[in-house]
Amino acid sequence: MLENIISHTNDALYSYILIILLLLGGIYFVIRTRFVQFRLLGEQFRAVMEKPADGKGVSSFQALMVSTASRVGTGNIIGVSTALCLGGFGSVFWMWIIAIIGGASAFIESTLAQIFKRKGSDGCYGGPAHYIERGIKSRPLAIIFAILIIITYAFGFNMLASYNLQSTFSSYGFYNAQWSPWVIGLIVAALVAYCLMGGGKRILKATSFLVPVMGIAYILIALVIVVINIKALPSVFQKIFAEAFDMEAIFGGFSGSCVMYGIKRGLFSNEAGVGSAPNASAAAEVDHPVKQGLVQVLSVFIDTLLVCSATAFMCMCSGVEPSAELSGAPYVQAALSNTLGAFGPIFITVAMMLFAFTTLLGNLYYVDNCLIFLLKRQPSKRFMMIYHIIASLIVFVGAGLSADLLWGIADVTMGAMTIINMPVILILGRYAIKALKDYEKQRKEGKTPVFKAKNIDLPYDVDYWK
Repeated sequence: MLENIISHTNDALYSYILIILLLLGGIYFVIRTRFVQFRLLGEQFRAVMEKPADGKGVSSFQALMVSTASRVGTGNIIGVSTALCLGGFGSVFWMWIIAIIGGASAFIESTLAQIFKRKGSDGCYGGPAHYIERGIKSRPLAIIFAILIIITYAFGFNMLASYNLQSTFSSYGFYNAQWSPWVIGLIVAALVAYCLMGGGKRILKATSFLVPVMGIAYILIALVIVVINIKALPSVFQKIFAEAFDMEAIFGGFSGSCVMYGIKRGLFSNEAGVGSAPNASAAAEVDHPVKQGLVQVLSVFIDTLLVCSATAFMCMCSGVEPSAELSGAPYVQAALSNTLGAFGPIFITVAMMLFAFTTLLGNLYYVDNCLIFLLKRQPSKRFMMIYHIIASLIVFVGAGLSADLLWGIADVTMGAMTIINMPVILILGRYAIKALKDYEKQRKEGKTPVFKAKNIDLPYDVDYWK
């Protein structure tokens, strides 16, 4: 009964509400920022290489790696596979559209997170809960949003990441359906607990090292597979666009169409407009909020246009036809086995382990931020130890639950976050746009942009930028 309720809720959310919010909201930001995601591509790379002026604090690159760690995860493999098997090749096109439009939304929400960030004992912190409380002047709504992040990332996404990780071992002979998920879940939970006990700095170090390594390796293998099967590439592109605009098939069964799966899995993967990445963005020490907004556009592009596309093309070029029975890890493993032989499944297992592990850490970094907001102070060491133990146990439990239930819960809670965050950034977005104009004005004058709240007539009291 619970799965049915969640399924119907998902259909309502993703068939109507979220499509209107994400597409119309994203298009509005694309127009208002004058295609910032493409127009300032060079500035994005410039901003990501900058370090804090005092040499301390969280750099733009570290904040990018935390948000990318959460975005680039099991959804880039399992989620894309599910979309291809259940929605068809056309779902890839709609993933791209969501990413391109979503880049502008990501810019706005992360710039706002920087504008409204707060000073802490060991650096700065912030996110949607903070700009909702100060900008909208509604602490109750901010509390609801913070609780939704905790439910979504500590529970829904982390249980799902744990399940997806252990499911990649199902093709091996030693895998036993009764006890293997629990053993694998226990090992993963222990590793997560070790990183959590070291606090945010250990999470930053782990993700800063693992994310670039796993991302580059994954994309290189995908390129090798596409090159090996290069003759299939023209027909793959033809099929993507043919299915993406097959209106009869789309409107004949919209809830199972390529548009629906493309938007759901695209949103799950890049999270633009959801309100998750701003929690990492606010931690960066930068001279101007726009710099971190530009950096987060890169994170969306890395996630969908690079990593999701890598999964899609190495599956679609392999010659293995997607089907509902192969949905998830089996389709990716079958596709790689068909091209790379025995090495294929092994590589996917290693990739899933790295993707899932960094996702778990990135997600819990967001939760830490929300706990500080709810408690109005840095939690005590005892509180954090109890929380870390519970978070690790959740990872353990998730390994043995139902995949359909976990996907459904994650989709519903993420949808609820988006329903709150998108209207808020539409209301406050004018300050991010003013900040963008201030940034570009200083750049044209040959200055290194430095932000002051008075430059945009910000009517709110903020900890920084005075």
